[in-house]
Amino acid sequence: MTTYRADQVGSFLRPKDLLAAREDASVSPEQLKQLEDKYILECLEKQKELGFKIFSDGELRRATFMSDFNESVNGIGEGDAVQRQWSGQAVANLGVAVGKISKKRRMTKHEVDFMKAHSPGDIKMTLPSANQFPAIAFKKGITDAFYKDFTEFLWYCAPIVAEEVKALGDEVQYIQLDAPRYSYYIDPKWRKYVQDEMGMDPEAALDDAIKVDNLAFDGVTGKAGVLTYIHLCRGNNRSQWYAEGGYDPIAEKLFNQLNCDAFSLEYETERSGNFEPLRFVPKGKTVVLGLISSKVPDLEPVDVIVERINEAAKYVPLEQLTLSPQCGFASMAEGNLITPEEQWKKLELVAEVARRVWGTV
Repeated sequence: MTTYRADQVGSFLRPKDLLAAREDASVSPEQLKQLEDKYILECLEKQKELGFKIFSDGELRRATFMSDFNESVNGIGEGDAVQRQWSGQAVANLGVAVGKISKKRRMTKHEVDFMKAHSPGDIKMTLPSANQFPAIAFKKGITDAFYKDFTEFLWYCAPIVAEEVKALGDEVQYIQLDAPRYSYYIDPKWRKYVQDEMGMDPEAALDDAIKVDNLAFDGVTGKAGVLTYIHLCRGNNRSQWYAEGGYDPIAEKLFNQLNCDAFSLEYETERSGNFEPLRFVPKGKTVVLGLISSKVPDLEPVDVIVERINEAAKYVPLEQLTLSPQCGFASMAEGNLITPEEQWKKLELVAEVARRVWGTV
């Protein structure tokens, strides 16, 4: 099994003129694609310069880390999304299920084809877990006209993501499901939300979440030449977050029941708790330690990151550990509150620490 010691979660900051072009009605789809192509090539070259062995397109073609799903299905409308307040600010409009979900095209093929033609090395593709959508796209008074509850809606979304993962298993080396909604079962206030507002038992909902992600990974995890990852975080939008708490409430169940090769975990602040829950990670599974913040510009000291890796190694052997930022730099197109130069310095730090700890990226 190939292990990439230096990793990124996937999304990079969008250049200002790319963001402006998306808002400019006079820019044709072909002109927009040419601009996206240009900046993706620049991202690939920068990753190569830093020594990375796994390459992302930075999600530069997307409006959000999960917009590929909305654009690939029928049934998601542009109406008022189920909004959340993060640090007093509303998050982006993420779309609402206004009809039965059905597939109209593949989610990532347009991205994969370009990467296969231009990537300098192994390709990483990211896509949202189906678990993202019930809490976001199910709006009472609209969506419940088509689905009796959140669970039924979830299982309509699940096969679409699963089909995409299976297709990617024949095309790329690294498949990552982004699944921040697992934080609902970590943070007490969100467990209460699941119970009171969604009308679901949190433990039963967690079980369903694991089953849905296992459906996606089925037949792909264990396939020669392919690694499957799940990325967990506590929210990442304009340097904000929405959840807090360690992995303790879900660690034993998640690490032992989820059938993926690796767990990409947010660990850059005390908000994520300590490393003790890693004791439940089975032998042979990889943990990507998200120790470097994508939210703030301050560069973490190398010695501090090395010390934290060694601390985590008390619970998971060093050979099962790798390093990345805690999340992407632009889960939403507007991006976190750092500069492109600061973003690349963060990734340079990832590569530098990886070489010091493991002797390789």
